[in-house]
Amino acid sequence: MNVWLAIAIVLIIVVVTVYLYIRLHPIFGGRPSEETRKRMNQSGHYSKGKFINLLETSVDHGLKNTFSILRDMLKKDVGRRPAKPLKVVPYTSSSNPPETAAVTWFGHSALLLELDGKRIFLDPMLGRAPSPTPIVGGKRYSDRLPCEIDELPELDAVILSHDHYDHLDFVSILKLRDKVKTFFVPLGVAGHLERWGVHPGRIREYDWGEEGDLDGIRLVCTPARHFSGRSLSGNSTLWCSWAIHGREARIFYSGDSGYGPHFAEIGRKYGPFDLTLMECGQYDPRWASIHMVPEESVQAHEDVRGHVMLPIHWGAFTLALHPWTEPVERARVEAARRGVVLTTPRIGETVRLGPGAEYPSSTWWRTAD
Repeated sequence: MNVWLAIAIVLIIVVVTVYLYIRLHPIFGGRPSEETRKRMNQSGHYSKGKFINLLETSVDHGLKNTFSILRDMLKKDVGRRPAKPLKVVPYTSSSNPPETAAVTWFGHSALLLELDGKRIFLDPMLGRAPSPTPIVGGKRYSDRLPCEIDELPELDAVILSHDHYDHLDFVSILKLRDKVKTFFVPLGVAGHLERWGVHPGRIREYDWGEEGDLDGIRLVCTPARHFSGRSLSGNSTLWCSWAIHGREARIFYSGDSGYGPHFAEIGRKYGPFDLTLMECGQYDPRWASIHMVPEESVQAHEDVRGHVMLPIHWGAFTLALHPWTEPVERARVEAARRGVVLTTPRIGETVRLGPGAEYPSSTWWRTAD
């Protein structure tokens, strides 16, 4: 057999195998229902089968840019991961949520919120690697979580910001699905959850500007500047941030977002906020429109009229080329310059909100190595 023909056959087999794997494996999610598709087509943020940002947003996926990223990734590691596994603070739940609002950071953008007697998990990515296969994406910095999924109490809600692997984890949802009363998600994401065995009656989908209610807690699906996608098609589901208004506290969760005027608009409509959970990490000049640098994160906190800022989207995975501690160090400098109150809890350390609350502010990461 001709050598080139043999190579071509092998390549075809590989391509077909990868295509079928992506199309058939449930980890890549499901498709929106017909009802959801109708709502998508009515959305002002949906055009030609894709969701779009309020502001022109693009990332260069050309070969030159791709090769430059690969080149930089192959360079000697300059502190992009901790030298040893991070220690975490064990989380132990009580039979009842605390009497005052509290939030516990599980690393990256996974946060357990206890508010008005309810337990709400934001983007519960509790898996080992932020990718469809463990050999890609790098493993979590810590050997363990503050508590394992089977140790978590029943959850009143899970709130999702978008469907990327570092925010929506297949295995985590499989383990959590029977613990959660209601899932609040942006348009299109329900299709993933339904394929993974979550009953449609327990999922509520929202477009930007739409509001939900969790036993008196007001949930508003607010804009973000980002993108979505788990397989071959991108931007087929919506991405968002969330305004969460409870009696005990008002909280803003940024999800993933580049900087833009939407933050100030959110502040005008839904601020002020007692606490902002603000993206602060995994940035690079080559994708500056979809992830903020720390100085922009502090600015966004001020735009939404936040009181205390908790930097997130760092401390668990390496998804960019900067040193792993750079996001929080730069955020500290900028927050101090602007007079912003910054809280920097350890992973698993609970932050209490309310009158007289003391906000953790140690530089624990400096001794983590």
